[in-house]
Amino acid sequence: MRLFTEHPGSVGETYLEHLQVAWSFGFPLVRAGIGCIVHGLLPFLCSNTGSKTILAQHARLIAARGRNDTGPQFDWCI
Repeated sequence: MRLFTEHPGSVGETYLEHLQVAWSFGFPLVRAGIGCIVHGLLPFLCSNTGSKTILAQHARLIAARGRNDTGPQFDWCI
């Protein structure tokens, strides 16, 4: 059970809250990635989808990090 609660607890969330937040970041990024693939094939489509999504998600991440700042954290998950 600790595997599912340790990290969410470290950022002040329950497992389900963390799941919701992670998905609220992940799904738009997946959509942006698909938009980038479409744009590569058809350059006249989705010309701003990736960059707009990344900028919006970055702003959300920085705002959230400020509320839950516990110092530098490094995660090498690739």
